[in-house]
Amino acid sequence: MPGNGQNNPQNAQSVLTTAAACVAGALVPGLGHALLRKWDRAVVFFGAISIMFALGLRLQAKLTGPDFADFFGILRFIADAGSGLMYWICWLQGLGTGNATSYSYDFGNLFVYSAGLLNMLVIIDTFDIAMGRKR
Repeated sequence: MPGNGQNNPQNAQSVLTTAAACVAGALVPGLGHALLRKWDRAVVFFGAISIMFALGLRLQAKLTGPDFADFFGILRFIADAGSGLMYWICWLQGLGTGNATSYSYDFGNLFVYSAGLLNMLVIIDTFDIAMGRKR
């Protein structure tokens, strides 16, 4: 019976699988879907988010560091860091310093923000698939 308070090994395994897929997807876009054996989605999501992030950097985007001085700075950081390890590796290597005088600066920032926010939506999709709400 579900409500008798006993641990259900099937349920514990499902929770562990769901958590692992979501964390993996947060670190590397599409990896959560790959763990769930949704190969087509994994490849598309990894490719799309990686290309958006790389194109943003190529367009002179500025990666926002973890600066919590103002509310919009927090939002920019969350959007940037949503890309996972791509963001952290580039930020730690000093990439993405941006050039505010470049014509493409704002477009680059939007590509990087969109990549991070899209990855957050992909993580939600991973969660829904792992919970059996979606195929």
